[in-house]
Amino acid sequence: MSSVLYDAQGPRAKRRNVVLTVVFLAAVAAVVWWVLSTLKDKGQLEWVQWEMFFTSTEPWSTYIWPGLENTLKAAALAMVIALPLGAVLGIARLSDHAWVRVPVSIVVEFFRAIPVLVLMIFGLALFAEYTNVSSDDRPLFAVVTGLVLYNASVLAEIVRSGILALPKGQSEAAMAIGLRKNQLMRLVLLPQAVTAMLPAIVSQLVVVLKDTALGGAVLTFPELLASANTMSGYYGANVIASFTVVAVIYIALNFALTTFAGWLERRLRRGKKSTGAVLKADDAQTAGTAGTGAGI
Repeated sequence: MSSVLYDAQGPRAKRRNVVLTVVFLAAVAAVVWWVLSTLKDKGQLEWVQWEMFFTSTEPWSTYIWPGLENTLKAAALAMVIALPLGAVLGIARLSDHAWVRVPVSIVVEFFRAIPVLVLMIFGLALFAEYTNVSSDDRPLFAVVTGLVLYNASVLAEIVRSGILALPKGQSEAAMAIGLRKNQLMRLVLLPQAVTAMLPAIVSQLVVVLKDTALGGAVLTFPELLASANTMSGYYGANVIASFTVVAVIYIALNFALTTFAGWLERRLRRGKKSTGAVLKADDAQTAGTAGTGAGI
């Protein structure tokens, strides 16, 4: 069976795809076998290397949980600040006024072009030189500052592109019934764009969560990955085990975030579905006058 976008495979194509699939799976199995064999030869798969994570609470209470707490704190602060800031910047880039649109565009493009690690280092120097923030809190402030500046700029572009992707008829219909520009953005465009932008926004929030590790690598911020490094040094040769546990935690956090976002997206889409009711002429006229403010 074939369609407009896809032609059904013939016998030769099917055989070729089967062969390629088998070769690929064999290559993956060979790589996995080589990795496990190497780890086994180095003694990294022995129970003694993993025992502490299952028989003792010390690694969790001393290293993993405090590091995870700092990671979640920095990521949560950055998300809470970057999301509304990015939305405001994205909407401002669509302004009809050049004195608003041009400066905001420069700011967004500037911070979007700078690596987030550079922004973190700059923030650390800024807080050390010009503020009274204690040396213990400076790494957290610097990490959050870098994450906010960079990710707010990226989110601004996501918001702008999401709004521009909507059919032009949405804006024309809203303006036809007399809605102002701010009403058009608040009542018509943003509610529809949020659902379309949600996957991209969640992907950026996952980046925020993972980029907290940059603060631990350079700014001595005691986040999850830095705590794992300290833990592996304290326990000796448990490097693979320590970082494997941390990797599993990161995977679980990101999976939970994307799962929640998928649930929220489905809920928003269900909430926006039409009821299928047909308006009468009087109802349509009433809705139109209410939107324009006529008769008030």
